[in-house]
Amino acid sequence: MQTRSDDKLVIAISSRALFNLDDSHRVYEQQGLQAYSEYQIAHEDEPLEPGEAFPLVHKLLRLNDLLGEDVQVEVVLLSRNSADTGLRVFNSIQHYDLAINRAAFCGGQSPWRYINAFGCQLFLSNEAEDVRYALDCGVAAATLISSKGGSSDSDQLRFAFDGDAVLFSDEAERVFKSEGLAAFTASEKAAAREPLAGGPFKPFLAALHRLQQAFPASEAPIRTALVTARSAPAHERVIRTLRAWNIRIDESIFLGGLDKTAFLRAYQADVFFDDQPGHCASAGKHIATGHVPHGIANA
Repeated sequence: MQTRSDDKLVIAISSRALFNLDDSHRVYEQQGLQAYSEYQIAHEDEPLEPGEAFPLVHKLLRLNDLLGEDVQVEVVLLSRNSADTGLRVFNSIQHYDLAINRAAFCGGQSPWRYINAFGCQLFLSNEAEDVRYALDCGVAAATLISSKGGSSDSDQLRFAFDGDAVLFSDEAERVFKSEGLAAFTASEKAAAREPLAGGPFKPFLAALHRLQQAFPASEAPIRTALVTARSAPAHERVIRTLRAWNIRIDESIFLGGLDKTAFLRAYQADVFFDDQPGHCASAGKHIATGHVPHGIANA
């Protein structure tokens, strides 16, 4: 019997995030479950088109070729399909030669309850309700929104994260929302040497950091960036927090309220995670973007 390794990075992904299931989902919405099942079975030998998360998953699985013989990165499929209708999904996985071997087909039920059992550190889905349940389970999770962007041309896998309510708790953002920018700035300056509590994506960032340690910094196949609306003097607490966590982040961009999209495109992000719906809507037109429904902005 195989056991999970605590050092392995395990990503859970929904079938609608991995593949474009718009046509079959439209059948389900317009004609019901029986028609959907018949449609999927009738087309099960036709490969599905790649979905929003396909380029990210392809790059993630390719990391195993660089990390040695033992599998260090695993992708698990979590789906509301039944195994019967899910056969088309697995056939598509084989068509694209994706090394995805584990799955849970939940027959119309939400698959979130299997996230911890599989040992997942990240869950990506198009179902906002499932994402919220995953966050409640203590797992980093994001709702993928429509994106016209794709993977960057680089072989390097580039993650971009917002700070407050994503990597960090929303404690500072609550001050900003309730008392305004001046109070937020004063509060963060006074607490500059007090590390922020971790947000929902701290464990995922730590898992990426562990993988990065297998390579010299200049040769790592993973690159991370903090892209935050903060500016000086609120920067210091962030820097000291990451130092206290002993986590390296490769780039830190303090925008002072500027729109993030141009900077994310310049960084060539493969995926960006943010708690603010407005930021996600703007970035999602150009870059694969995950909305993290956590914190005061999503109360």
